[in-house]
Amino acid sequence: MQSTGTILSSLKTEDYEAVSQVDLFSDLTLDEVQRLLKGAIVRSHPKGALLFSQGDPADRFYVVLEGTVKLFKTTEAGDQGVVEVFGGGHSFGEAATFLSKRFPVGAEVIADAKLVHVPASSFIAELSRSPDLSFKLLASLSRHYRRLVRQIGQLKMKSPGQRLGCYILSLTGETEGPANVELPDDKGLVAGRIGITPESLSRALTRLREVGVQCQGRQVSIEDMAALRSFCNVEEDEPESLEKPNPPCS
Repeated sequence: MQSTGTILSSLKTEDYEAVSQVDLFSDLTLDEVQRLLKGAIVRSHPKGALLFSQGDPADRFYVVLEGTVKLFKTTEAGDQGVVEVFGGGHSFGEAATFLSKRFPVGAEVIADAKLVHVPASSFIAELSRSPDLSFKLLASLSRHYRRLVRQIGQLKMKSPGQRLGCYILSLTGETEGPANVELPDDKGLVAGRIGITPESLSRALTRLREVGVQCQGRQVSIEDMAALRSFCNVEEDEPESLEKPNPPCS
């Protein structure tokens, strides 16, 4: 059963500011973001809440302020595969919304979330009245797709062990010596985030043990950050995580 969530409020100034940092809105002024989100509301959703099912009308899209949401696809046999995982600062569902289609995937909250619900009707109506806003959104999407292509190219050059190592590196602020981190998702979702299968993830964990990385459940201990960086072929000042990038649309 789908969850409508608990309405917290209409958007506050800090919510608009958070949305303005999302790739889709990054070229817009705060005033322009407020105009586009005129009909939006903020809702809270508990873990396990179903936001929409595969095939539902795409009459809205979402921005994650807090928490985590997974997109999944269900096969005819009833098996479920994770398509993508979104955390704070990401939007999803806009492609289907812009095309006035149905959602090609389902969406479920996997960590208590606060989401902005953006209705398609008011959003598209404002775009139709403001061609300049449409061009700005198009520019934002184009730039994000270029970055996405570049990141995917980098990702494909890494082995599964290196991908997992890069993901672990992105979770810690340490640059040298030992470190401990906690995986934010279960291992199946981590595999989806970095673009490998759960089976490959198991082999990647075995490979990382050879460079001093131990994993117990979600707890990860790193003996030597420098050794892990060297294994992953990542420079100490490299800013970009090679976690599988979130697409701008779904």
